[in-house]
Amino acid sequence: MVTVSLTGASKEDAATVFDVLRTAFPTDRPSDAVAQQQPGDHPAVWTSQFEPTQDRIPTGSTPPLEGSPTATLQGGHVAVDQLCEALSAAFAVHKQGTASGDQEQEVDLQLRTKR
Repeated sequence: MVTVSLTGASKEDAATVFDVLRTAFPTDRPSDAVAQQQPGDHPAVWTSQFEPTQDRIPTGSTPPLEGSPTATLQGGHVAVDQLCEALSAAFAVHKQGTASGDQEQEVDLQLRTKR
């Protein structure tokens, strides 16, 4: 299981990123789930969990992102790598940092629309 947290993302960008991952991997959210923003002036963090599998559906065309959100992926090494591959297929990805342990890793990625 990989936890994906998005920061610096609009509701629409969060939906776009999670739709790409939902197409490729099983998730803890229903397929018709819509991102919900909480009232207030606090920055939003959008979070979902995905269960990477070897058999995944390749992502098709991806709508453009409005901004350049940061995605933090946390989970097992192989699982995080699989989600990074799926995101790289759909978006221009810049790796901002990583932290690794024996069983898990955390990766910070900046996502942009591919040109």
